Order: sequence, then structure tokens, then C-alpha cells
Amino acid sequence: MRIFALVDCNNFYVSCERLFRPELKSSPVVVLSNNDGCVISRSQEAKDLNIPMGAPAYKYNDFFLHHGVKIFSSNYALYGDLSQRVTATIASITPDLEVYSIDESFLEFPPCMLRELPSIGLEIRTRILKWTGIPVSVGFGETKTQAKLAASFAKKHKQTGGIFSLCGRNDMDRLLERVPVTDVWGIGRRHGKRLFARGVKTARTFRDLPNLWLKKNMSVTGLHTAFELRGTPCFELENMPQAKKTISSSRSFGRPVSTLTDLEESVAAYVARAGEKLREQSSLAGGVMVYLTTNRFNNLPQYANSTTCMLSIATDYTPELIRTAQSCIRSIYKEGYSYKKTGVVLLDLCGKYNRQCNLLELERKDDPVKKEKLMNLLDSTNSRFGRQTLSYASEGIKQPWQMNRKFKSPAYTTCWDELPNIN
Repeated sequence: MRIFALVDCNNFYVSCERLFRPELKSSPVVVLSNNDGCVISRSQEAKDLNIPMGAPAYKYNDFFLHHGVKIFSSNYALYGDLSQRVTATIASITPDLEVYSIDESFLEFPPCMLRELPSIGLEIRTRILKWTGIPVSVGFGETKTQAKLAASFAKKHKQTGGIFSLCGRNDMDRLLERVPVTDVWGIGRRHGKRLFARGVKTARTFRDLPNLWLKKNMSVTGLHTAFELRGTPCFELENMPQAKKTISSSRSFGRPVSTLTDLEESVAAYVARAGEKLREQSSLAGGVMVYLTTNRFNNLPQYANSTTCMLSIATDYTPELIRTAQSCIRSIYKEGYSYKKTGVVLLDLCGKYNRQCNLLELERKDDPVKKEKLMNLLDSTNSRFGRQTLSYASEGIKQPWQMNRKFKSPAYTTCWDELPNIN
């Protein structure tokens, strides 16, 4: 038997906001998506008010005001930094760690620790809360899928104390009977419809489906999910995250944009962020795709287009990527339209240190070492003193096209100018 655990931060974005606003501990709180659009995180008090996930904020303004709901714009710099602190705390408990998402991590423990799982779960919860201030739920299982379900039980049922284990249980059938099949990790809406049509509504019924039907109708991934529910591990712990095959960066504008200058600035800013991610995973980009679109929900003339430019030599040098992206946006820009969004996608990624070199690199006249030092300086400065401490002039200064974030909290942990004041 193997023991997997999932550590899941409770209402993570809300917990990050409450960390520096303790007076909101018992108040309903919601965090909104980009441009203050929809609800993407809710406190338990907000859930008790039946505020749905994805609720359009403009439809609930009066409701929020009437019930005293505190609203925050998304603050990804804060959330990302606190996520790294939670991960570092977990790593102090066990090195067998897979960071699954910004608020979830998988762990693995040896079978000999089966009887110690309650104390291990308590240690994880206590240490993370003490060191970071973020509350978490911990689920244990004989597979990653079971651990995911266990963490869901721990989060939903207060009597568990935030810790629940599916390891070695005799009542597994009864527990799985309580889980809707669409709540099983890896079963999406499309497969859910197919399973409902067959009369499969619970995790237990799904687990007991014939292997041949599962493989034929849900591919080998669906079969592996059923095996995992049966207690046979099929998904291993990924200690080293796989490098992304593409990197994208985009945002909707806070107001309609019609000038090419604003579009060029936005594209440059998105490329700068994508370039940071590219260097973080030690990759080079072989191509750049740029797209733009108007707002399809208004009655104005509509236009959308995209274009791709492949590079003769793959690079992670942001100025070169910006030049390419701005050339792309100029080629597809049309006057007379109010644009809602632009985006950049870095394509054809390859490893920086384990790739086949391009013969054109033998004739390059620039200094790649100088470029690398410049990018290292830029990244290290922004990492230490806050994002955009150093930025490119092509990104613009005022950036009037930036998305709306009327309720954004300070970047308490990543910007010197926004450190919290202690009285």
C-alpha cells in the first residue's frame, strides 16, 4: 500500500486577503476575476449567503451592499508569493512533494506511517497556519484520486477537523456512494454527460464499471481514474514539474482601446511577463503568436484576428520577443474598431540547455552572453524589489488600457512601497 496526501488551502484567495485584514475573519468576503468581472473565491460566510461561484459582480452589487460583503480585486502577486511560502512550509515536512496548483500540493508518505496519519495531518495544518497564516485541509488516500476526494471531505465537513483519510477503510463503498461522479478528479462535463446517460451518478458506480467500457468510452485516462478509486495507483507524484509547451499572457482591457499605440503597449507588457515565465523554466521560444478581438457582447462592429511569426533563432531575450510581437500586432490592426483584448502566446518552446542548435547561430553577430546577463539582472531585480521595478519603455508609463481593479489590496509581501504598517 502507498500513502498519498493532498494539502488544499481553504478558500485560498480569500484567506490571503484576510491574512492582512483580520477584522474580516467572520465576515462574508469574495474575490473577483480580472476586470472585477466574476466571483472566483468565496469565504464560507459568502457561501452561506448562496453567492454562486462565477457570479457576475455587477448583478450582485446591491446584494453585496445589503449583506455587507467585502469585495477584493484579484491580487495575483500576493497570492503567488503566499503560495510559495505554503509550499516551502510543506517541503519542511516531507521532500516528496508535487505542487499541483497555486493552492494544492500532493505529498507521499511511506506505508509504515499509516497509524500516524492523524498526527501528520495535524502537524501539516498547524505548521502551515503558524508559519504562513493560511488554513488548509489535508486528505489521505492510497492513490492521488483518493487523496483528492479525502481532502474534499475534510474541507466540507467540520467534524473532520480539516483532516480525513481514505486509507484502509472498510466503509469505502458507503463513502463513494455519497460523491457525485462529476466531483471525481479528472471527470469533466463531457464525460459527466456520457456517464449520466448510462445511469452512472456516483463515484462508486463509476468505480465498478467494466474496464473495457471505460477504455472505449473514456480512454485510458478514465480507466486509470477508476483504478485509482479501487486503490491501484496510476498517477505518480511529479516532483519535477514538466516544462510548458506554450506560454500565454493576456488580459481584457479596463476600457475599450482603439489606438495602435495602446495595443502595442499592451502586447509589450504581456510579452515581458511571458518572457519571465519562459526563463523560469529555462526554455527558448521559436515563435510568437499575437491576437486581438473586439467585445462580442456589444452592438459595435466586430473584428478579431491573429498572426504567428516564427523566429529564425529560438530566444528568451525579451526585447527581441517584443519587437516580433509588435510587428505582429501592426500587421493585423485595423482602424475604426474598439478592442477588448489582446494576447500573446510563445510557441515552439525548447529547452535552453538540451536542444539541437541552429546553424544560423554560428553566424550571429550579437553577444548572447551579454543578453543573458541583462535578462538575469532584470529578473533578479524584479524578484527582489517587486514586479516592474525595471520595465521596458515599450510597455508604456500610464498604461490607461490596464484592467480594472478597483478593490485591489496592496502587494503586502512583494512591494517595498506597499508593506503593511504596524501601529
